[in-house]
Amino acid sequence: MFEKYLFEFIGTMVLILLGGGVCAATSLEKSKAKGAGWVVVAMGWGFAVMVGVFISGSVSGAHLNPAVSLGCALAGTMSWSAVPGYVIAQMLGGFTGAVLVWLFYKDHYDATEDPDTKLGTFCTMPAIEGHKIRNFFCEALASWLLVFVILVFGVDANVAHLDPDGQHLHIGMGELGALPVTFLIMSIGMSLGGATGYAINPARDLAPRIAHAILPMKNKRDSGWGYSWVPVLGPIAGAALAALTYIAIYVR
Repeated sequence: MFEKYLFEFIGTMVLILLGGGVCAATSLEKSKAKGAGWVVVAMGWGFAVMVGVFISGSVSGAHLNPAVSLGCALAGTMSWSAVPGYVIAQMLGGFTGAVLVWLFYKDHYDATEDPDTKLGTFCTMPAIEGHKIRNFFCEALASWLLVFVILVFGVDANVAHLDPDGQHLHIGMGELGALPVTFLIMSIGMSLGGATGYAINPARDLAPRIAHAILPMKNKRDSGWGYSWVPVLGPIAGAALAALTYIAIYVR
């Protein structure tokens, strides 16, 4: 089991290194990619997930996301006993990936005066402030789509592929295959990302937000803690609803 936790840590770390990296590259001052735009960001996150899936898919199932792990456990495709270890590994990986992005772009963070821009390279904030309930709905809906598609793609695998002890494999984004999950993340980002920045993953948002709070930066604002519950509870609610939808349709 430790090997699965290790690969969840590495996969999530690389996910945030590349996903947070594209946010930093397109936002920070004096970056050659500054101003590249939302399409590049959405594609960057899609490719970031793809690389994470390549790394960890064959070992841990490439959840890379506490909401995915929760959804799989609720749907009965993952043992509840493995969930805490997965979530801890994902959160540590997200934190480490964010620190690596900061180290990589340290000079550019120093050159950037706007504190909101700096925060935006670590975590999400809403495009329009003051609508947390609607933002919660947006995160929940986008996360429902992500987790439901993952569970649906894993239907055949849930029956056909078993661990040596006869238990179901811990299916996750790795079950989709790297290319389909890339397009799924890109599609969610391009279509449903405009309102909240589509966190859809507590390890992608909360862990880097903690890193932002801890790391020393010039002109740093607060870490947006008043909003921070939305990209955590929204994905969890969406994952739970996805699991219930999956059970209602596929479990007999």
